[in-house]
Amino acid sequence: MSSTAYSQRSIRRSVHCEGIGLHTGAQVSLDMMPAPSNHGIQFVRTDVSPQVSIPALSEYVVDTSMATTVGKNGVRIGTVEHVLAALAGLGIDNLRIEVNGPEIPIMDGSAGPFTQLIQSAGVRFLDKFKNFLVIRKSVSVKEGKKEAAFGPSSRFKVECTVDFSHPLISDQSYQFDLSDQAFSKEISRARTFGFLRDVEMLKRGGLAKGGSLDNAIVVDEFSILNPEGLRFPDEFVRHKILDALGDIALLGHPVIGHLKLNRCGHALHHQLVRQVLSDSSHYEIVKAQPREGDPLQFRVPELTASWDPMLA
Repeated sequence: MSSTAYSQRSIRRSVHCEGIGLHTGAQVSLDMMPAPSNHGIQFVRTDVSPQVSIPALSEYVVDTSMATTVGKNGVRIGTVEHVLAALAGLGIDNLRIEVNGPEIPIMDGSAGPFTQLIQSAGVRFLDKFKNFLVIRKSVSVKEGKKEAAFGPSSRFKVECTVDFSHPLISDQSYQFDLSDQAFSKEISRARTFGFLRDVEMLKRGGLAKGGSLDNAIVVDEFSILNPEGLRFPDEFVRHKILDALGDIALLGHPVIGHLKLNRCGHALHHQLVRQVLSDSSHYEIVKAQPREGDPLQFRVPELTASWDPMLA
């Protein structure tokens, strides 16, 4: 097993994309830039003076009503979850993300375009090992029938169920074990979705100005309105996992734990993140360390002797 599986990661070169914001409808450009070890993920608003850098950490979350929004000193960046999901899915720990507007471009409504950008830039393995947030004690948050929970595990895995009491989105479940390959193949291309009645209401309220069939699945009472149909038969629950990966990334470290989600959204994801961080007995920050006599094997205390969180 290569030691690079445990090295912190960035990208090899800067990459650029442009698009519109889902809610603002504003044209916005985004640049991903390499960053050194222990830099973390930083969003930077370049259209304000002075520029404002916002760390991708839960303490900077300022809104979860229709998407995940981070902010600092009154400056906000909305809809960060899809790009964060791509970074988490590909194991990128350090990056500078410059954006010249108040919202990350929605692209096609999935993390696919961001995943392709990162892959085109190439992954750079850095000189420091990753720090993992290892779940040590079960934690859960509930809101009616909704529930989000973390439990101990030897790797990061997700179980997710959605049920919108709709003929096309009724009781879908999916289980997912994180790896670069699995994320790219199974999760990254799943698009955001909405009901036609809700989209019309949002637009009347000044939201979803950039929403269209080009960047979201739209469902009426009985059918999918997108001419091309679905990318996966269960695309809805896969996108919910995508959103959760982006939101959980705001813990600030790759996670080793079992995430269970039932009918969840951004608000409950962030309640769970806050609940985990509220008590140091819930988790431990562990640096990957070489095993004595075997520099290419690593272990985490009290877990399996040899495991690979990114390639399992």
